[in-house]
Amino acid sequence: MMDFTWNVIEKDLQGLAARFSATSRNIAHANTPGYAKRNVSFEDQLRDVIESGRKLKMTRTNKGHIPTSPHSVAAVQPAEIRVTDEKYRLDGNNVDPEREMSILTETRMMYTAMSRFAAKKLGGLRTAIAGR
Repeated sequence: MMDFTWNVIEKDLQGLAARFSATSRNIAHANTPGYAKRNVSFEDQLRDVIESGRKLKMTRTNKGHIPTSPHSVAAVQPAEIRVTDEKYRLDGNNVDPEREMSILTETRMMYTAMSRFAAKKLGGLRTAIAGR
C-alpha cells in the first residue's frame, strides 16, 4: 500500500515529465511559424491537496456543483496550456529558445531532486524492513 508521500512523489514526477515533454516540443518548434508554446501547470493543484488539512473544506452537496479543487492526489492532472497571448517573433511564433532551455534545466533539476528524495525514502524503508 502506498502512503500519501509516495502518491505526491509519483504525481510530482508525472507533472515534471509532462513539463519536460512540452518544453522539448517547444524547443523543437522554435522555428515553426505560428507555433504557440505550451506550458504545463500542476503545482498549484498538488499544493492545494497537500495543504487541504489546513484549510476549511467546502462540501459538494450535489454532483452538479463545481469542485473547488482536487480532493485527492490522484485527481491532480497536469494541465498543458497553449500560450497564445505572447509573441516573440514577427511570424507569430512565441518560443524564446533561451527561456525554454532554462525551463528545461529547472525541470530536470527538480526531477532529479524528487528522484533522490524518493530513493532516500526507499532506503529508509529498506532499513526498517531489514531491522537495522
